[in-house]
Amino acid sequence: MVPTALVTGFLVACSDEAESPLGRVDEATRASSVDTEPGRWRMPAEEEPHERTWMCWPSSEAIWGDDLGDVQDTIVAIALSISEFEPVTVLARPEEIDALTAIFGGAVELLDAPVDDLWARDTLPNFVVRSGELAASHATFNGWGDKQIHSGDAQLASDVAVHLGIDLFDSGLVGEGGAIEIDGTGTVLAAESCWVNDNRNPGKSRDEIETAILEMVGADRMIWVDGLAGADITDGHIDTLARFAGPTTIVIDKPAFADPDDPWVEVADRTAATIRAARTADGRPYEVVEIVQPSAPRGDGDTFLSTYMNYYVCNGAVIAPEFGDPDGDAAARAVLERLFPDRQVVMLDIDPLAAGGGGIHCATQQQPRIT
Repeated sequence: MVPTALVTGFLVACSDEAESPLGRVDEATRASSVDTEPGRWRMPAEEEPHERTWMCWPSSEAIWGDDLGDVQDTIVAIALSISEFEPVTVLARPEEIDALTAIFGGAVELLDAPVDDLWARDTLPNFVVRSGELAASHATFNGWGDKQIHSGDAQLASDVAVHLGIDLFDSGLVGEGGAIEIDGTGTVLAAESCWVNDNRNPGKSRDEIETAILEMVGADRMIWVDGLAGADITDGHIDTLARFAGPTTIVIDKPAFADPDDPWVEVADRTAATIRAARTADGRPYEVVEIVQPSAPRGDGDTFLSTYMNYYVCNGAVIAPEFGDPDGDAAARAVLERLFPDRQVVMLDIDPLAAGGGGIHCATQQQPRIT
């Protein structure tokens, strides 16, 4: 069960600097428990039907510098691609709305919010469902351990809940949505390097963190991998290392070259070993599927995330990166088509995002459809 509810209401922030046009959740209305209500909240798997996709509009030159325009163009391309398959809502600062209305031309919904950056997977809530009801749960966002400005982004989970008129459950943890992978049937994947880290959850043990994560998404069991702290801004998010493609299938990242001096190669090897040793809830080995990184991507640099793992599954499609490596791109497409045979695989040039260490999955958050 998710342990704590923040009762939502359309309230105005008390500070102009922190003002959120979507509204704020009043911390004074925090309820002690939702355990008395029947049923169980759970976070559905990404491949379950969506009501919409949420995204955030990047507007900070302090973060992106001269690359901001290219990054914005990439977000437009991703949002428009997803909008061919399901509704998309983009959160943006109020001064950006008029320009974005002209850019998107009604293809997406636009909402005012105090957005700092584009990483919706990390800053927006995890949506949970129960018997025809929708709610949201979250871990507090602190800029991946105070590595980046985040005063506006830290408000977005509560702001979205207010806009939708749903409860927001607070896990009591600091962390990000990109630091968990869920199969929708009770199992969570996560990297210790993100969660059991003093820059997020000082003084908390892995067992305490595990309990809170499971409560946050309504799951029963976890598979932990080591991850890698300090090598990137996220401290090794799981969605670049291992992803669920169903309750019995896990996709793992495989570097194109076995470089013994590359710490990410070692992390990929350790992650693969952990996943191959893991078992499903009924005690069987997982089907483990490798996606090999491109051997000759267009982009380069220490922060360039040249992995196909950061794809996004939406209604009727898989939106995935391509890196200009014909063989690598074709091989990744073939894997995704096999994993998701009923969906169209759409591959996009997202090099500006990859140069910032992220990808399509990082820039999106799904809202499940209520049936």
